[in-house]
Amino acid sequence: MIKLIASDIDGTLIPYGERELPQGLFSLIRRLKAAGVLFCPASGRQYHSLRQLFAPVADEVCFLCENGAILYGPGEEDAAPILAKTAMPQKQALELARDILALPGCEVLISGANTSYVCDCAPEYVTHLRKDKDNRAVVLSDVSQVPEEILKVSAYCPNGTDAPQAALGPRWSALGMAVAGPDWLDFTLADKGVGLRGLCGALGVKLEETAAFGDNWNDAAMLSLAGQAWLMDTAHPELLRRFPRHCKSVPAILEAILEELEG
Repeated sequence: MIKLIASDIDGTLIPYGERELPQGLFSLIRRLKAAGVLFCPASGRQYHSLRQLFAPVADEVCFLCENGAILYGPGEEDAAPILAKTAMPQKQALELARDILALPGCEVLISGANTSYVCDCAPEYVTHLRKDKDNRAVVLSDVSQVPEEILKVSAYCPNGTDAPQAALGPRWSALGMAVAGPDWLDFTLADKGVGLRGLCGALGVKLEETAAFGDNWNDAAMLSLAGQAWLMDTAHPELLRRFPRHCKSVPAILEAILEELEG
């Protein structure tokens, strides 16, 4: 029996470039909870950003944030328990951030527990983070001023991720480099598989009692561990070959799961 469902957001629940969750998703999440199944958004996004997106049910779900680097249990934003956290080595993370800043056409995003830090960036980028992504974002004059543990370092690549991957990969791939969408390249010592395993441990759920949804390479570790793995049919052909369950709509699969549970 499924007890926990984790779903990626961008490219999975929401098409890239859009901001609205599918109509009826919140009622499905509440029905799942009533049937004993906990829902968990699983994203590279920040905790605050995810809570804004899932505001009607934000106190009732878990959150796998920053690609699994920090996990929150149900509860109000300032009171929800942190179930697990995976920090990067501070010195290496800052060196990586400086390498990203040196790339033409790229911006850096340094993620703390619930704050994004940016440096030497265009004002439009800060607006994008605060208005479009609903991030708590702080502008620093130098990356060395980050006041907390670093959980993730990202390159924002509006011209695509191929060139930044080629430039950063030889030195930094050991820090878990992963494409997280058409314009984001993420580095973290955690991944969504680490996050799913941590959630299961904290909640007393077996991995085989989970289902997961995703669409991109940064979802692969989570999908590999889940008892049921669903890949969006828009995913890369290599991922489609790797994971045999494909879908066009996450809510449609959730409805099918509920029909089975509610019998």
